[in-house]
Amino acid sequence: MTRSAPDPHDLMPELREIAREAGGIAMRFFRSGLSTSARIWSKAGGSPVTEADVAVDTFLKVRLSGLLPEAGWLSEETADDPRRLDRRHVWIVDPIDGTRAYLSGSHDWSVAIALLEENRPVLGFVYAPAHETVFEAEAGRGAFRNRERIAVSRATSLEGISVAGPKPFVDRLERRVPSIKRPPRIPSLALRISRVAEGSVDAGLVSTDARDWDIAAADLILHEAGGALTTLAGAVPRYNQPEPSHGELAAAPQRLHQDLLAAITGR
Repeated sequence: MTRSAPDPHDLMPELREIAREAGGIAMRFFRSGLSTSARIWSKAGGSPVTEADVAVDTFLKVRLSGLLPEAGWLSEETADDPRRLDRRHVWIVDPIDGTRAYLSGSHDWSVAIALLEENRPVLGFVYAPAHETVFEAEAGRGAFRNRERIAVSRATSLEGISVAGPKPFVDRLERRVPSIKRPPRIPSLALRISRVAEGSVDAGLVSTDARDWDIAAADLILHEAGGALTTLAGAVPRYNQPEPSHGELAAAPQRLHQDLLAAITGR
């Protein structure tokens, strides 16, 4: 007998528990306002990784693979397995998004988990344990922060909006919209986009070379909250590609998105 395709909705209760347990593992090594107690080393390219990243990644690989054994796997801290390219479902995981923030004791890091179906996210979790905040979404069922429904900002123009992102990118926008405001830096890309989803930040910008694991979960959360994450040409991100990286991206409420892209690009 052929096994029927899983309904992602049925996975949500257990996935909530898995996400919280993963965050709990990370918190064992986290010290608010102080350097982490975790061992640290450098990956190829010089970016830092800690024993907490590896511990959370290992835990999630075991638990999520058990939850949906036929799904492929793509994670920042696991060697890529090209078999994921042929799978209908793929888990996309960043065990600690915002590692440098985590290392320094900043609270703005997160555990990001997405489930893709036919290369689009259908489940998304962004858990910020130090803030005790969970963002989650299911395709077609809305977005939530700590189980309460969220929606993007009600801003109707770019004048005076708050924009989070890397300084050079925000500078480009400010030259065309001088009235924009800059909130405090949000190192975790997943958390940055999720804050656009909840409306605490009006728009978010993402530099070139974000990876699937940085954005896939938050992309769904933003979409379900009434926003959009696209390239500067207006295309939605393509996930589960052989090279899972992206160019510059912009996140904003749907009603502002085209104006934001036009202001950035000058078109």
